[in-house]
Amino acid sequence: MQGVSYRFSVHSRALKLHLSGLVKNLANGDVYIEAEGKEEDINKLIEWCYIGPPLAKVTEVIAEEQEVKHYKNFELKR
Repeated sequence: MQGVSYRFSVHSRALKLHLSGLVKNLANGDVYIEAEGKEEDINKLIEWCYIGPPLAKVTEVIAEEQEVKHYKNFELKR
Protein backbone atom coordinates (compact mmCIF):
# COMPACT_ATOMS: atom_id res chain seq x y z
CA MET A 1 0.00 0.00 0.00
CA GLN A 2 1.95 3.01 -1.24
CA GLY A 3 1.00 6.68 -1.23
CA VAL A 4 -0.78 6.68 2.13
CA SER A 5 2.25 6.95 4.46
CA TYR A 6 2.05 3.26 5.32
CA ARG A 7 5.84 2.84 5.31
CA PHE A 8 6.37 5.91 7.51
CA SER A 9 3.63 4.77 9.87
CA VAL A 10 5.17 1.30 10.17
CA HIS A 11 8.52 2.91 10.97
CA SER A 12 6.98 5.09 13.68
CA ARG A 13 5.03 2.18 15.19
CA ALA A 14 8.10 -0.09 15.19
CA LEU A 15 10.17 2.55 16.98
CA LYS A 16 7.45 2.93 19.65
CA LEU A 17 7.50 -0.85 20.13
CA HIS A 18 11.33 -0.89 20.38
CA LEU A 19 11.67 -3.17 17.36
CA SER A 20 14.59 -3.39 14.98
CA GLY A 21 14.46 -4.27 11.29
CA LEU A 22 13.36 -2.49 8.14
CA VAL A 23 10.39 -1.38 6.07
CA LYS A 24 10.46 -0.68 2.33
CA ASN A 25 8.19 -0.30 -0.69
CA LEU A 26 8.26 -3.04 -3.30
CA ALA A 27 7.94 -2.46 -7.05
CA ASN A 28 4.53 -4.18 -7.11
CA GLY A 29 3.07 -1.65 -4.64
CA ASP A 30 3.35 -3.84 -1.54
CA VAL A 31 5.17 -2.83 1.62
CA TYR A 32 7.80 -5.25 2.97
CA ILE A 33 8.68 -5.37 6.67
CA GLU A 34 11.28 -7.30 8.65
CA ALA A 35 10.95 -6.86 12.41
CA GLU A 36 12.91 -8.22 15.35
CA GLY A 37 12.23 -7.81 19.06
CA LYS A 38 10.02 -9.21 21.76
CA GLU A 39 7.39 -11.58 20.39
CA GLU A 40 4.52 -9.65 21.97
CA ASP A 41 5.74 -6.41 20.39
CA ILE A 42 6.10 -8.03 16.98
CA ASN A 43 2.56 -9.37 17.33
CA LYS A 44 1.35 -5.84 18.15
CA LEU A 45 2.99 -4.56 14.95
CA ILE A 46 1.40 -7.36 12.92
CA GLU A 47 -2.04 -6.57 14.39
CA TRP A 48 -1.55 -2.89 13.52
CA CYS A 49 -0.54 -3.81 9.94
CA TYR A 50 -4.06 -5.17 9.33
CA ILE A 51 -5.38 -1.65 9.98
CA GLY A 52 -2.54 0.65 8.92
CA PRO A 53 -2.71 4.45 8.76
CA PRO A 54 -6.05 6.23 8.20
CA LEU A 55 -5.96 6.28 4.37
CA ALA A 56 -4.77 2.68 3.98
CA LYS A 57 -6.92 -0.05 2.48
CA VAL A 58 -5.17 -3.21 3.62
CA THR A 59 -6.22 -6.29 1.67
CA GLU A 60 -3.70 -8.82 2.93
CA VAL A 61 -1.00 -9.27 5.57
CA ILE A 62 1.40 -12.18 5.32
CA ALA A 63 3.54 -12.83 8.40
CA GLU A 64 6.17 -15.53 8.58
CA GLU A 65 9.08 -16.31 10.86
CA GLN A 66 12.56 -16.04 9.42
CA GLU A 67 16.10 -16.27 10.66
CA VAL A 68 17.14 -13.48 13.03
CA LYS A 69 19.41 -10.94 11.32
CA HIS A 70 20.32 -8.92 14.46
CA TYR A 71 19.34 -5.49 13.19
CA LYS A 72 20.65 -2.65 15.34
CA ASN A 73 17.76 -0.23 14.62
CA PHE A 74 14.62 0.06 12.51
CA GLU A 75 15.42 1.41 9.04
CA LEU A 76 13.15 3.23 6.65
CA LYS A 77 14.20 2.16 3.14
CA ARG A 78 13.02 3.32 -0.27
